[in-house]
Amino acid sequence: MIGRYGTDALSQFLVYASLVCIILSIFIKSNVWTVLVLAMLIFAYYRILSKNHQKRYEENQKYLALQGKVTAWFQKEKYLMDQRKDFHIYKCPDCKQKIRIPKGKGKIVIKCPKCHREFTKKS
Repeated sequence: MIGRYGTDALSQFLVYASLVCIILSIFIKSNVWTVLVLAMLIFAYYRILSKNHQKRYEENQKYLALQGKVTAWFQKEKYLMDQRKDFHIYKCPDCKQKIRIPKGKGKIVIKCPKCHREFTKKS
């Protein structure tokens, strides 16, 4: 194994994803599904056993960037869901800026901090 690239985050993801897909293939009886799972597993081991370190490193960096974007999106959505317990979140009709208003204040006039348009909403 000297000189081989080895495992990284992308190859680990591919191996784990293929294992999950293999378990799902018990319930999904399709030759296309089986071929896709097998191709994913072969690609994972191709990456692990590759000697082209630079290319595998670049692939892994692209995967990590995508993973970071997806993780950030889920964290943002979780934060917004937590905020919805105490606040209403409205969008400005003009600029689509999100505005957070405390709940229980009745009917109020909201002034957008970005475009300064005023609109009325119930909190």
